[in-house]
Amino acid sequence: MAISIDAPEINRDYMLQKAGYTFTFLSDPKLETIRRYDLVHEGQGENGAGVARPAEFLIEPSGTIRWRLVTENLFVRARPEEVLEAAKVLQ
Repeated sequence: MAISIDAPEINRDYMLQKAGYTFTFLSDPKLETIRRYDLVHEGQGENGAGVARPAEFLIEPSGTIRWRLVTENLFVRARPEEVLEAAKVLQ
């Protein structure tokens, strides 16, 4: 799943329909959940608003974070094989 500061309509219209993502997108326009994970990039959004830092997590059902990648660059993402390898190590 993904958490975005964008409104549900934007997530649905762009991320799911136009971009073709098939996983769940949750909206957090007030940055409440994003802030709890310490992922707010203050002042980097429109009119100096905070935005979410790019991040990826492997989280256990109990809520324990077992692996994460947090970046400052929107274009830096873990490669699928990196995530799969991290998941294997955690088993």
